[in-house]
Amino acid sequence: MADYTFYTNPMSRGQIARWALHEAGARYEQALVDWTNKSAALLAANPMGKVPTLVHHADGGDRVVTEAAAICLYLAEMHPEAELLPCDAEMADYYRWTFFAAGPVEQAITSRNLKFEPSPEQEGMAGWGSFDRTMATLDSHLAGNDWVCGSRFTMADVYVGSAVDWGLNFGVMPPLPSFVGYAERCQARAAYKSAKAVDNALIAEMRK
Repeated sequence: MADYTFYTNPMSRGQIARWALHEAGARYEQALVDWTNKSAALLAANPMGKVPTLVHHADGGDRVVTEAAAICLYLAEMHPEAELLPCDAEMADYYRWTFFAAGPVEQAITSRNLKFEPSPEQEGMAGWGSFDRTMATLDSHLAGNDWVCGSRFTMADVYVGSAVDWGLNFGVMPPLPSFVGYAERCQARAAYKSAKAVDNALIAEMRK
């Protein structure tokens, strides 16, 4: 039996978790989710019926992890041999930018895609403030660093890199040099390529 059951759909945020699984070198079995006919097993694990959902078949019993950012960080903890965890000096950036991507970046991209922009009076209530301020903040960090934690790839880069990669591919994020260069470095990783190959093949099959 594989260590993990991975509920996913290739046209979803499940691509983030698959990349994380490949970076961690985790043994997993995928369970493809049909949007119109979600399995009882998925709904038992995650009543939201959302993907990605990861079930870790640990020695003490099954553990369920949902939300792509949480799955990424959990896998780094469960597979320290993959050397994706931060050292003490990297920890602040590791957590700060992972959750910046899960919060302000995710919200800014979604609001821009849905054509909703908070007014100046609403920005204080909006968790991302404004799209431009969010992009400028991320740019200010990536312009001076190869990776989220500086010169070394960590699991934070799977989540932040996925956000940047998606935002650029769909034309939502501005093609700033810092974003484009960072996305290219992520795309060059062997685990990124192997994970994307799986999802791209599944998408091609679904479109036949």
